[in-house]
Amino acid sequence: MLNGKTIAFLVAPEGVEQVELTEPWKAVKQAGGTPRLVSTATGQVRAFNHLDKADSFAVDDTVDDADPASFDGLVLPGGVANPDFLRTVPQAVRFVRAFFDASKPVAAICHAPWTLVEADVVRGRTLTSWPSLQTDLRNAGATWVDEEVVVDTAGPNTLVTSRKPDDLKAFCQAAADAFGA
Repeated sequence: MLNGKTIAFLVAPEGVEQVELTEPWKAVKQAGGTPRLVSTATGQVRAFNHLDKADSFAVDDTVDDADPASFDGLVLPGGVANPDFLRTVPQAVRFVRAFFDASKPVAAICHAPWTLVEADVVRGRTLTSWPSLQTDLRNAGATWVDEEVVVDTAGPNTLVTSRKPDDLKAFCQAAADAFGA
């Protein structure tokens, strides 16, 4: 389904929720796609299992070097610290916005929509997230709903969002479908 497609996974150097990185990564690979890990620095990123340090993963590209045009879609994993850091890095915000400008699908889970707020791409969209983000999303012009997965096609691209790790099965399927469309 994703043969020949390359999907960017954008994460901060530290703080990504490991399962929200590894499960969508596995889904992209199982569908025949090529996942690439993009971060704000070279080397390794440190994932977390909630507040506990977990595994490290090798960065493939940095936001300074990665060309959004070379990717077919974008996954934004969550973790509290991960999107909070990314939204403070202008190059990361521009990288995210480029996928919306190019009408490419984006999938974001848990706290990841914070980066979408900073990129100013949620206005008029319906999405879900970790519940604590609902006020931020509404203030940014989005409609927030409490659902396992939301697939919004009302904007320039398909936007897939989910609330938490418990939603990963539905999130991974919806993201793979969006990337394969």
